[in-house]
Amino acid sequence: MSPPVAVDNDSNNVGSVAASGPLTVDAIPALRAKSAKIPTGVAPATNSDMFKSPHCYTKPQSKRWDHIFSIESKSRKSSTLKGAARYLKNPGLISLGGGLPSPEYFPIEQLSVKVPNAPDFTPEAIQNSGSLLTANKGDARTGKSLYGSTFAWDAVLRMLCNRGDYILMEEYTFASAQETALPLGLKVAPVRMDGEGLLPESLDEVLSNWDEAARGARKPYVLYTIPTGQNPTGATQSAERRRAVYKVAQKHDVYIVEDEPYYFLQMQPYAGPDSEPVPPPATHEEFIKSLVPSYLSLDVDGRVLRIESFSKVLSPGSRAGWIVASDQVVERFIRNCETSAQNPSGISQLIFYKLLDEHWGHSGYLDWLINLRMQYTGRRDTMMHACEQYLPREIAQWIPPAAGMFHWIEVDWKKHPGLASGKTRESIEEEVFLAAIDNGVLVSRGSWFKALGVNEEKMFFRATFAAASSEGITEAIRRFGDSLRTQFGL
Repeated sequence: MSPPVAVDNDSNNVGSVAASGPLTVDAIPALRAKSAKIPTGVAPATNSDMFKSPHCYTKPQSKRWDHIFSIESKSRKSSTLKGAARYLKNPGLISLGGGLPSPEYFPIEQLSVKVPNAPDFTPEAIQNSGSLLTANKGDARTGKSLYGSTFAWDAVLRMLCNRGDYILMEEYTFASAQETALPLGLKVAPVRMDGEGLLPESLDEVLSNWDEAARGARKPYVLYTIPTGQNPTGATQSAERRRAVYKVAQKHDVYIVEDEPYYFLQMQPYAGPDSEPVPPPATHEEFIKSLVPSYLSLDVDGRVLRIESFSKVLSPGSRAGWIVASDQVVERFIRNCETSAQNPSGISQLIFYKLLDEHWGHSGYLDWLINLRMQYTGRRDTMMHACEQYLPREIAQWIPPAAGMFHWIEVDWKKHPGLASGKTRESIEEEVFLAAIDNGVLVSRGSWFKALGVNEEKMFFRATFAAASSEGITEAIRRFGDSLRTQFGL
């Protein structure tokens, strides 16, 4: 989950307008004219305060219900990543903090629907005199015009785990995945990582040395992993790594949940700043063979559930994710959905059916994915070149990501001059983050993604190369490099 476009609610002075009685239908247009503009961009933030009438502020406050909220409800905190949205209103800020794809890479340019004209809603009227409403991709940018994989993870947890259980997660993981689990009364057993992601020997160590009496819980039996373009580290597990992790899962009878929104964002190898870019795959077969095998493809026991989504390759916010698992697990998943979300968005399903089945077909979809690969490879390369040019190598190091949209930058905080005066890793990380904001660039703090129970010894920042322009990426990294030099006295 990534920070949405910020809204400056201070600009909405509706609440300060003198109340003149209950709102009427005829008064709504005037109220909307005084309200803040509807937020624009990809996944914009909004809230109902923007559209309340002055009259609602004259009413007494509602009774509080703290005493009846469930333990789960009381445990829910505001999203760590969405909290960064408040910085996006800063003039001139370049955001490398979010996890959203660029609208350039949404294949749907325009949507049109025919609707009836009020008050005649008969089928004949719609056919003969209905109006055609059209939304263009550019409308969201100019302000004329917002059941996914996160829900799947929530449903899987409710299906497989009980309160008090531990789940296995990478030591740095998708913040929202952890924030989904904690209110359900679950705890996290972190597994160490390296440049290829989750370490099988660490997974085996955690499980082999599990002390139920000391932990107060049975040994974990569910592993959540993002194997490709991992969020936040950008790491991609090789085929050999996945086989090794799978063997450990077999040894300890662990069920694997692979969350793969970035699977088809595997990029061409990084060739370096002075090398020619690697050409695209020549055929569909070459493209498919270049993809790292999924855990699902390696599964011989039915111990893998794969979460998939169109959010990173076609359209974020479509609410049309899906899972792949054994018949028994899928049947239990369906029973859960029948009394909750029921089905993915019907409109989204229709649009994707028209696009993927009737228009593109498998061949066209693969062409699109190859196009995405090359576009993201170019953006990744732009960020790598900028890092090599502008980041101080005395304190910053990184591994070029092979998939996804995230770049994980390690900063050697122990070289910070404030260390001698007692500054901690946490305080130095915050100072660097705020200094970057002041210098006009938003990056994500690595600590936002730390799994519970991890004793952080290193300091990281996550930068996203998916959404900003090439010029914006370069300028943002330059600003971040300047901030590092200033903070570290270089």
